[in-house]
Amino acid sequence: MEEEIIKKIDMLSLKMIEDIKTIVKMPSVEGTFQQGAPFGKDIALTLDKVLEIAQSLGFETKNLDHYIGYAQYGKGEDYIGIIGHLDVVPTGLGWKHPPFSAYEEDGYIYSRGILDNKGPIMTCLYALYAIKELNIKLHKPVRIIFGCDEETGFKDLEYYLKHEKPPVMGWTPDCKYPVVYGERGRAVIEISAKEKQVDEFFLFINNYFLNANTNAEKLGLDFKDEEFGINEMRNFVLKHEKSKLVFSVTFSYPANMTLETIVETIREKAKNMEVTCVQHYFPVKFEKDCPMVSLLSKAYEQITQLDGTPVTTTGGTYAKLMPHIVPFGPSFPGQKGIGHQPNEWMKIEDLIKNAKIYALGIYYLGML
Repeated sequence: MEEEIIKKIDMLSLKMIEDIKTIVKMPSVEGTFQQGAPFGKDIALTLDKVLEIAQSLGFETKNLDHYIGYAQYGKGEDYIGIIGHLDVVPTGLGWKHPPFSAYEEDGYIYSRGILDNKGPIMTCLYALYAIKELNIKLHKPVRIIFGCDEETGFKDLEYYLKHEKPPVMGWTPDCKYPVVYGERGRAVIEISAKEKQVDEFFLFINNYFLNANTNAEKLGLDFKDEEFGINEMRNFVLKHEKSKLVFSVTFSYPANMTLETIVETIREKAKNMEVTCVQHYFPVKFEKDCPMVSLLSKAYEQITQLDGTPVTTTGGTYAKLMPHIVPFGPSFPGQKGIGHQPNEWMKIEDLIKNAKIYALGIYYLGML
């Protein structure tokens, strides 16, 4: 059956690439809230178009008030969920070609969202389409879920989980290969002081953050985990809000740390300044030999002939909030620094390869 699935993806690849280009040409950057378009008109139109494509492929679809939507194959309560997102970050400067042109050159497609994350979630839709066209009867239904607010807050997924039960297993195609069995925790910490504390505030920020190693060793937070690596400080932001001075820092921390340790350690050193956690996601970790991780590793190895030993990531995905899913693809080893950058790209052959991996992943999980 694996060979038939791979052949079917090859047969569908031209149509898949056409539909991917259609979607990446849509400028789905977050806009102003409107009735029926919580993240702006452009994102709402993009979701409508994706669900229209899914319907044309014969899937049942559901639009949850333009917060999020999905296409489903099969019937049943417990389902396999695959969630990606249609919203993209602003384009920025430095593009060789218009950022929503889906420009093709030498086997590459350049466009905002081609990697993060429209191209990959569309390959998942076509992976499921191949399964459907082969009339493979899975033991559980499968949903391809199209998020609309991954880049700016996960409000889409929060809305989904208020109206739908979570999947029993699945993945998000918004990270890297091989299958990612663990994500670091993420905590955004704000340190604030009154204007009259300006000298004390800048001395503290300069000493412990701006002129310190990013592993937070000056704070005494230089934790290291064999699986997750070192604690890292990122995304420094200085602000002047009303009558307060505010410094924001993101900690990407390993599983052997806790949020309480981070906050209390900073509070001890910040003395009279206010320390607040404004956003937090716990670490995500699955057993490396659990059936879901093992079968996705098998799908990856089957198509790539590469080592599929599961890995961890310093990034953050929908797996932070959606239970029972892991990050899985779409970037192959050595492909870094592409998403969110000018001239964001994916190879056409990699899009097709992703579809094959995802199709086998659906097949293996669906036959459990």
